[in-house]
Amino acid sequence: MSEDTHDRNFASKSRLWIAGWEVDISSHRMSRAGDTIKLEPRAVAVLVYLADRPGQAVTREELEREVWRGLVVGYDALSNSVAKLRKAFDDDPKQPRVIETIPKVGYRLVAELGNKPPAPPPSEPAEPNRNLERKLAAIFYADVADYSRLTGEDEEGTHRALSSCLDLITASVENYNGRVVHFAGDALLADFSTVSDALASAIAVQHELGVRNRDLPNASKVQFRIGVNLGEVIVDRDDIYGDGVNVAARLEGLAEPGGVCVSGAVFDAIGNRLPVDYEFLGEQSVKNIAKPVRAFHARLRAAAVLPQPSAPRRALQRSRWSRVTAGGVAMVLLAAVAIAIWLAPWKAEVAPGLPSSAVTSEKPSVAVLPFINLSADSSQEFFADGLTGDLITDLSKLSGLFVIARHTVFAYKGQPKPITEVAKELGVRFVVEGSVQRAAGRIRINVQLIDASTGANVWADRYDREEMDVFAMQDEVIADIVDTLAVTLTEVEKTRLVRPRTTNLEAYDAYLRAEALRLRFYEGDAIELYREAIALDPDYADAYAGIALSAFEIWRWDSNQIMPTATARRLTYDAASKLLSLDDGDSRAYAVLAMIQSIDGQHVQAIDSARKSVNLDPNNADAHAALARVLITAGEHAEAQAVMKTAFRLNPKPPAYYNGEMGMAAFFRRDFNQAQELFKKAGYGYGRWLAMAYAEFGRIDEARAEMDKLRESGFVLFGNLAYYRTLYAHFKRGEDLELVLGALKKAGVPEWPYGYQPVAEHQLNEKSLSEITLEHTWLGHNSSGSPFVQQFTNDGRVVFRSRASLLTGTAQIRTDLLCIEFPGALLGREECGYVYRNPEGRVEDQNEYVRVAIGDIYYFSVKP
Repeated sequence: MSEDTHDRNFASKSRLWIAGWEVDISSHRMSRAGDTIKLEPRAVAVLVYLADRPGQAVTREELEREVWRGLVVGYDALSNSVAKLRKAFDDDPKQPRVIETIPKVGYRLVAELGNKPPAPPPSEPAEPNRNLERKLAAIFYADVADYSRLTGEDEEGTHRALSSCLDLITASVENYNGRVVHFAGDALLADFSTVSDALASAIAVQHELGVRNRDLPNASKVQFRIGVNLGEVIVDRDDIYGDGVNVAARLEGLAEPGGVCVSGAVFDAIGNRLPVDYEFLGEQSVKNIAKPVRAFHARLRAAAVLPQPSAPRRALQRSRWSRVTAGGVAMVLLAAVAIAIWLAPWKAEVAPGLPSSAVTSEKPSVAVLPFINLSADSSQEFFADGLTGDLITDLSKLSGLFVIARHTVFAYKGQPKPITEVAKELGVRFVVEGSVQRAAGRIRINVQLIDASTGANVWADRYDREEMDVFAMQDEVIADIVDTLAVTLTEVEKTRLVRPRTTNLEAYDAYLRAEALRLRFYEGDAIELYREAIALDPDYADAYAGIALSAFEIWRWDSNQIMPTATARRLTYDAASKLLSLDDGDSRAYAVLAMIQSIDGQHVQAIDSARKSVNLDPNNADAHAALARVLITAGEHAEAQAVMKTAFRLNPKPPAYYNGEMGMAAFFRRDFNQAQELFKKAGYGYGRWLAMAYAEFGRIDEARAEMDKLRESGFVLFGNLAYYRTLYAHFKRGEDLELVLGALKKAGVPEWPYGYQPVAEHQLNEKSLSEITLEHTWLGHNSSGSPFVQQFTNDGRVVFRSRASLLTGTAQIRTDLLCIEFPGALLGREECGYVYRNPEGRVEDQNEYVRVAIGDIYYFSVKP
């Protein structure tokens, strides 16, 4: 049986009949002649897998791989599950009737399969062509732990206690605006319109039950397990069905007695809104759900208090008469408000550090909120996020729209705020929201466009396609939104909308996974996945864009631990060049090239490339930020500030570095007060700039304290003016470089590493330098004692080896300076320094000489 066939069979089962027992897979129970036994979920999974292969020997490795998919498990995990099954079936491992151990191999199901009771009479035929309602719901599933034992010991007492507990749970569900859907013996199913209410109710229930059980002996406690999930359900005759319910039931089985287990969808949606701590249980393979589910234990924090339930919906209802009577007045007021909103552009939240006059737009303004992943497989979250990102990317290319950036809208992920509130915070009129469900080779997308000025749906549609049609489906969504908003497209934009895409769904999956990693700053891992996408489709333009963006960040931040920076620089150029050969209108390629050109001191070319990037994608906030950066290095600080205001408007909840770019523009315009406030908001990566702003503002003690803090943390590796003089050598204006160096000096930064004070009379001259470099080898250690070897050839080549590095480059002697250039270090820039005799040094200690480099102090002796 193929793996795919097994997955389909496994997912389709609901019951098994083994050795005369009926096994209900969904509830993890087995029953016979009125006896019921609750099984552990993983034990049921092992049983089902063996039942799919009756009489076949199944290896331990196969069972662990298929039942504990993607999880690393100990040797005892499978043995314990089999032991629990044998106990339930009263099976003797020495004379097995159900599961036989195959020594040094695995297990085999030897029990009789069948004994299925006669099929019930056929039910009434379903109502033909009846449309079933679907909705997004928070599902609460509760069940008693160890119920069979409790009833066996005290049937009447357990029943009375259970009834009391179910009354308590029902009251809590209703108090938190939920609805009890049905009871099933010792289990209860409820649904809520908000996931916060569902989880708060579950926590409140367990707290109250814990109080009731406090003084009872453990054997007498009636303890519930509760599972909470967020997902799409089918509503039929006041009941709910579907994977959303099934996952909640499986989570209940994973919960501790007296505990609450929630899905990844609930965890993502709640965020920090409730005083709850989470324990990640990993991705759990649960029965009848095709893919693993992220699971978390949820516990109320010590001494924390749950927020009061929101006002019950029924309390907000008014009589029919009051609604009708107020209707006329309300309609007049609503009309007046709507007209005022239509005539006045929505004001954006003022970006940090900006003047109170926010930038506004008369274009239709749109925010695309993260699509909700309704797939049973929580790992498909990347797919929902990727579709959202693609939609934002395509809409942002249209000059007739104003589109909020991805970074900002994803700050709202899992935060069910009213649409009108979101729109007001973002300064937009229209909001797009939707959901994605991917299963069995098909993709369903529900999308709606909401006019936030009225709260009404302007347009909504459902798209249901085969997986391979996902790209055409994206084009349809874009076209429908553009048509609804009556946006006029230029001929160029019509061409640009049909962007080069892959036709390979595997390549698209790899690309979306890579994007998810890159946006979390895992550039090295992202590049590997982009390469995987390119291996599947060599002309995949988006994948080359991802490599260019990732490699640039590695090079820019000198992240040699991920990739040699010389390699990263070459990779950035190559990927951007390939991208332009596939799509010469891709904004991302020009933004990357602009940044590299700026660092190389090619300011005119950098500004041209950055402007082209902005023109090609006018709603791309990061393109504006890149333009601002190259304007800063070119000395155009006032324009940089104006460009950053647009970036903030497009991305009202921006990444931290936006504040840093705006702070740099303010710093060079000598507005040190505003600069220090912006650098504080930019965070740790701009601590050096904050120290400079403090220094120039006259707060010298705070400036030096900031630099000391950075040194202690190890963040400042090369804290000396010689290093910064080289690092910022690409600044076009000399006065900008001198302002930086002067501020750093005020902040206590020394001229040379570690405050080294050279003695001029010990300095080697040009002749002496030649005698110890050409065709010679240096053996020594740096200031921290780490050994190194450096070899010079007669033709000016040099090789440097240490425990952490292997660098090759060139060396020159200029008068009394030794200048070395390693393409893989310091952005490929040349560093020049002096060499001194060490009067206290000895050959055997390898410290006869001292080379003062901009990054370190090197002590060494020389051998031919």
